[in-house]
This record gives sequence, structure tokens and C-alpha cells, in this order.
Amino acid sequence: MASTTELNTDEKALLEKVLAGEVAFRKIDQLTDAKTAVTIRRCAIEERVDVRFEHVQNYSIDADVVTKRNIENMIGAIQVPLGVAGPVKVNGEFASDEFYLPFATTEGALVASVNRGCSVITKAGGANVRIFQDEMTRAPVFKLENVARAREFVDWVRNPKIFKQMQEKAGETTHFGELLRVDPYVAGNTVYLRFAYDTKDAMGMNMVTIATEAVVDLIVDEFGANPISLSGNMCTDKKPAAINTIQGRGKTVVAEVTIPKDMVAARLKSTPEAMVDVNYRKNLLGSARAGALGFNAHAANVIAAMFLACGQDAAHVVEGSTAITTMELTKYGDLYCAVTLPALPVGTVGGGTGIGTQRDCLNLLGVAGAGDPPGANSKKLAEIVAVGVLAGELSLIGAQAAGHLARAHAELGRSKF
Repeated sequence: MASTTELNTDEKALLEKVLAGEVAFRKIDQLTDAKTAVTIRRCAIEERVDVRFEHVQNYSIDADVVTKRNIENMIGAIQVPLGVAGPVKVNGEFASDEFYLPFATTEGALVASVNRGCSVITKAGGANVRIFQDEMTRAPVFKLENVARAREFVDWVRNPKIFKQMQEKAGETTHFGELLRVDPYVAGNTVYLRFAYDTKDAMGMNMVTIATEAVVDLIVDEFGANPISLSGNMCTDKKPAAINTIQGRGKTVVAEVTIPKDMVAARLKSTPEAMVDVNYRKNLLGSARAGALGFNAHAANVIAAMFLACGQDAAHVVEGSTAITTMELTKYGDLYCAVTLPALPVGTVGGGTGIGTQRDCLNLLGVAGAGDPPGANSKKLAEIVAVGVLAGELSLIGAQAAGHLARAHAELGRSKF
């Protein structure tokens, strides 16, 4: 096999032990350096499955870094095409400039569509964007003896002195995170405690999990409630949930723009009236009839592409997809458009933000690493992503109002056979 030419005699001997089942994949990293371990695993897979990799072995990211915190049993890397849309003018509290938006995607026409929306927003003076809430949640579940005991537990949790103890206990596990509140929910003799934290520039799932585990230990010692799971799905993490839409999770962000009617005609080839009607009957009425939690055209498209480019947890696209797009006519007949993202979990430190290619994209936006003051960079990223979603919604609804959607995909998103 071609890959074995990269290995010296000792490394080939290690490969033979792996193939013989004497060394597990997860143990290889303990016996050699990270890059060699990647090669040995890949060679073993090629031999066992009788396949030859032609591309996954070609990458520039640091294997030593990612195998310590981002991936297990690494055999290579997948490349996703990276494009840019923009520039788009953002009028936020943390992001106030024109930005090129990085999109990692394989969907043809997506970048072109968002690029059109960015152009319209910028020519209209930019999008106003604000963050209304910023907190990450974790919700352990407890089993109590009966409903009377459950009530005692809830009353105990709501005691300000107990909450202060919980804050102090959580604070022992993190320099930056802060416990903001604890909300109890009851189902029979089961009690869920939804802990909400300020996690600054980190998206914060690991931070809040560790902090909550420490608080659970306190609860067990002080009250004696029986912890069933550190996550009871009231968080709610990486699943569509009304609680995230109502109460928020991560950043709750709203972006808006007003597009003059003549610009709608010239740039979007439509009218404000037609776009308002499409948005009402598609995004609002159609989503309600379908029982959807998201009332938007394709917010997940933009969020997924920017998340992949910027090292975010791609599974949190689920929460981001619950965006609500609203359009209405102003008293002058212009188009007002806003997107509300109740749950946008983003961070600029931790997770995949330290991977070289993703850090390049964060640097493009000027948000890499910790902000000054702490939390400023993650909020800036959230504002930029929200404006990207706004650009995508404007462009797609405009295309549908003008009847151009199929044509655009035929020209840009379809293979020529």
C-alpha cells in the first residue's frame, strides 16, 4: 500500500501489531507521535477494508493539536470548499464594520444568494443587530421519593442562600463562567434544574457541564436528591425544543434592515408587497401549518456554512434553525425585514476554534480568541452570523417572490450532465 512508504521500520512493526489486533486504534497515539499515528491508522483501514485513500491524507491542520481536543482515531481530514459573501455592513454593538462572511459548504448557489443579500443590505445602509440574552444551559435531572419531597427540593433550590452556595461552587471550576440562575421544572417525582451560565467568549458546553457536575455534588451532600443524569434534556442541547425558542440558549440575537422599494425592484427583482406575502404564507403560515419550530426560509443553510468555517459545533445548527423571519411594509411602502435567532450558541475560544483553517476564518472576521472585555468576541461573531442569516433570507424570499429560485439552482447548484 502506498501509505506505508511514509513509515520507517519501527512504525511498520507497530502497524503490523495494529493489524494483528495487538494494539487498539485508540492506543496508537501513546506509542508514537500524532502525525504518525494518523498514518498508521489510515494504513490499517486501507488494509482491512481494501480501500485506497487518495485525498484525506492531505491536510495542513496540526494533528498534534486536534487529536488532543477535537478528534479521536484520526485518519486524515475532510476538505469542504470555502467561499466568501460580502462585504456586508453590520451596525451592531460589538460588530460595527463591513465584513466578508466565510462559508464552508458544498451547496451550489448558497454563497451567490447570500452575496446578493449582503449587497442589498450594505447599499441600504447596513443591518442593525442587537443581542438580547447570552447564556448557556445545562439541566440535570433528579428523582425524589414523592411529590411532597419534590416540592421541598424546589423550595430549597429557590432559597437565595442556597443559590449563592451554588454560584460559589460553580465558580470554583471556572475562571470566566458565572452561574446566572437555576430554574426548576417538575414532572411527578422528577425534578429538572435548568442551570443558566454566562460563559464569556466560550460557547461553553464543556464549561457548564463541569460546573454543573460540581453543583450536583453539592446538592447531593446538602439535600440528598438522587441525581439520575447530568443532562435531563431540559437544557436542551442539539435537539429542536420550544424551551430554547422561548427562553433562549446561547445568544438571542435580532438583526434588521429596511430596504427602499426601488432597491427591492432593482436588486431583488421583486416588490416589497410580494416579498411580504411570500414571507407570510411561506415562513409564517406554512411553518405553523407544518408544526415547525423554525419560521424562516433557510437560516440553517447560513448558520451551518459559517459554523463549519469558524470552528463552531455544527450540531448546534439545530438550535439556530429556529429563527423567525418577519417582513412588513413601512408607512412609505419600503420593505422592513428582521430575523430573530432565539438560540445561537457560538464561541471564539475552545472547541474547533483553535484549528488552523477555522482560526483563519475567525481572523477574517476579527473575532479569534478571547475578547476585551471577555465575551466581546463571541458576541461580535453572533452579530455577524445573524446578519448573514438576514442576507440569506432577503435573497431567497426575493428569488421566490420573483420566481427565480429554480433558475438560480439550475445555473449554480446543478451538475452539467
